[in-house]
Amino acid sequence: MDALYTAVATATHGREGRAVTSDGKLDLGLSAPAELGGDGKGTNPEQLFAAGYAACFGSALGAVGRAAKVDVSEAAVTAEVGIGKQGEGFALAVTLRIELPDGLEEETGRKLVEQAHQVCPYSNATRGNIPVELVVE
Repeated sequence: MDALYTAVATATHGREGRAVTSDGKLDLGLSAPAELGGDGKGTNPEQLFAAGYAACFGSALGAVGRAAKVDVSEAAVTAEVGIGKQGEGFALAVTLRIELPDGLEEETGRKLVEQAHQVCPYSNATRGNIPVELVVE
């Protein structure tokens, strides 16, 4: 693959540190969620992953919608990223909740969501690695 764009971010001190992108547009404090024993005051990696996946999937849905000449510009994607114990370590699981525009035929919408799942870079990166559930609403 020839990269068209490369994002660069540096994190220090793990979940209790700071994450900064090379261009300075993202600079935020990190903390583990209270559910994992942290203070929950900062952003955590699962939130960042959820935001990125939701935005990326929304863009993929828009692209396949445009190709099919179907307006999905009012669609909303919510990504739920769960973390839990797996063996000696931890693992992730994702649920993508896609709210399609009113008036879009259910079968058409479901087909577009499936197509988006095939072209979305996050979906391609996670496929076969973590469970991803698609929920069309």
